[in-house]
Amino acid sequence: MARRLRFNGTGSSNGACPAVHEDLDSGEIVVQGTPLTDPDDMAQLQHLGEGEVPIVVPRELLVDFGPKEVTRTRRIIDLDAFSDLFKNFDHTAWRLETRRRFASDEATDNYAQFIAGETVQWDYNHPWCTNVRAQTEEGKRFERVRIVDNPPTPGQLFLLNNAKRNCDVGEDIRNLWREEADRLRLPAEDFWVFDSRLVALLHFDEDDELIDVELITEPAEVNRYLQVRDAAWHYAVRYEKFAAGLTT
Repeated sequence: MARRLRFNGTGSSNGACPAVHEDLDSGEIVVQGTPLTDPDDMAQLQHLGEGEVPIVVPRELLVDFGPKEVTRTRRIIDLDAFSDLFKNFDHTAWRLETRRRFASDEATDNYAQFIAGETVQWDYNHPWCTNVRAQTEEGKRFERVRIVDNPPTPGQLFLLNNAKRNCDVGEDIRNLWREEADRLRLPAEDFWVFDSRLVALLHFDEDDELIDVELITEPAEVNRYLQVRDAAWHYAVRYEKFAAGLTT
């Protein structure tokens, strides 16, 4: 069975080796780089086992992208602290949504209207909208990319309908086909990035209910999410254009 490897980062400017990957199940680290082949160099190595291949990588690669602890301690924040992040950030709140449904959406009157084929009566004075208006009027940005299956799930179509309301109050929402997200090797994670310095990783249970929020501030980990953000934002399509493509 193939390993589940996560790309942690590379020190190369052209995307080639060296690079660091992490096995998501075992926690083992996979480092790729230039093989050490000179016989005089090889003769100085100790405990090189049969089948093992020594490689050479810059020290900065391991400092920047190698784990700093054997086991990372999760820092969980409550929903009140999570809510405060949307009021206290300095310039940018960015979201990646990868889920096929949110149980919280399906419990709303708006979702019932949508499923019944009615015109959804969106509340433009909802506290979320009020806060987005206030923050964007100060010059801050709310941005998000939503991953969509082909064909889209009812929950994804509901959020596509929701996008107009949210963009009207100041958000910038874009969409990306899951096939493209898989090609880009985007993680199947839902998270917010605030000010390019901290990540709020959302954890859901098997019923698609939000159970807790993990705050990530380690620079190497934050950097990994920033790379995901940049790739997703580059290829995502503004929601109006994406929605129009579904009917053509």
